[in-house]
Amino acid sequence: MRRGEKRSHGRALGKAALEKQPEPGGGAPAGMDAPRGSHGDSPPAGTALRRSTESEVYDDGTNTFFWRAHTLTVLFILTCALGYVTLLEETPQDTAYNTKRGIVASILVFLCFGVTQAKDGPFSRPHPAYWRFWLCVSVVYELFLIFILFQTVHDGRQFMKYIDPNLGVALPERDYGGNCLIYDPGNETDPFHNVWDKLDGFVPAHFLGWYLKWIMDVIICNGFGIYCGMKTLGWLSLKTYKWQGLWNIPTYKGKIKRIAFQFTPYSWVKFEWKPASSLRRWLAVCGIIFVFLLAELNTFYLKFVLWMPPEHYLVLLRLVFFVNVGGVGMREIYDFMDDPKFHKKLGQQAWLVAAITVTEFLIVVKYDPYTLTLSLPFYITQCWILGIILVLTWTIWRFFIRDITLRYKEIRRQQQEHRYEKDKCLRNGDGQSPALGEQNGNKLKERKL
Repeated sequence: MRRGEKRSHGRALGKAALEKQPEPGGGAPAGMDAPRGSHGDSPPAGTALRRSTESEVYDDGTNTFFWRAHTLTVLFILTCALGYVTLLEETPQDTAYNTKRGIVASILVFLCFGVTQAKDGPFSRPHPAYWRFWLCVSVVYELFLIFILFQTVHDGRQFMKYIDPNLGVALPERDYGGNCLIYDPGNETDPFHNVWDKLDGFVPAHFLGWYLKWIMDVIICNGFGIYCGMKTLGWLSLKTYKWQGLWNIPTYKGKIKRIAFQFTPYSWVKFEWKPASSLRRWLAVCGIIFVFLLAELNTFYLKFVLWMPPEHYLVLLRLVFFVNVGGVGMREIYDFMDDPKFHKKLGQQAWLVAAITVTEFLIVVKYDPYTLTLSLPFYITQCWILGIILVLTWTIWRFFIRDITLRYKEIRRQQQEHRYEKDKCLRNGDGQSPALGEQNGNKLKERKL
């Protein structure tokens, strides 16, 4: 069932109700995300709260086979598969193989449960089950990291052999600055072995990057890309998103467009972080930046301490994992920070991303404390100290000294206004304000009449 998208027919959600019915051609491209809800229940039409920065959305509430949870179907298929393995398949007499297969089967059963029963997050496209799947993968990955954390350094590295027999071997040291001979006459087999050994894909990229970064990187790629991206975001934020069920669209062209638009977001939300608006938001944004940078740093340290070569597929899978869970976690953090009364607790995916990042860093600290405790060059230490001092100084000035000064000025202004009113009353002769004296005079006239 479509999470948070079921609505009564003919009712619109958004800043204003949409009187115009959607055209039969399908939907329009959508923006960032969808309203929060449960895949088993849906809020009544017109009751969902939407920010002023969220676009208008019309949904006819069609509940098709594609959007249902299929809990009984998944349970039946899972039970049949387990019954087949138990009753019809002969169990091999290999302890290591049976252990691996049992662990994989346990993970698959947990994923099936989570995909059908877990709570939905803020995203619903292309399907809520897709994001529930990555939520369950996050749980499995965090449990794996906890297991590695509680092992010795040797056992943890050797455990990686159960995933890939080629792992668990110390990475070879590559000497980039030792023998710099381009042509080595002593090596008759390959006199250019130094060139081939040191020339990888990063060398030409870095070489060209240093000299062409202002042309290719700043002006063309980043500059032009940022400009086009901002124009696109501005155009998408003004659109009204109208969604119809596939079977309610009469034309085949409209059905194809609707299928393609299913892979676009449900609605558009403009993020307004406003980090300097309050101390809470400032600390939250700084914390987000810190966790983001720590996760990026863990990419390099984790593969180093677990003896995984950079080209190993596990390194790529981890990056794919963070691409999928990072966006959901960022949206949940924004909801928690922007509207704490409605979102009273941190989202589940954001909680797991933070826990995973911290656990990865603890593994790095435990497995290789020597590298982390190496002294930094003096000029780098100076830069870090200067940056920290500047940030702390600005924070104290912005949220303490400046606020105290503004409050003091406001109090002085109110006191001056109070003195002015008091002096005005005294000049009136009776110690009362002119307005109050006029009211008393009117009351006396009424009594005489």
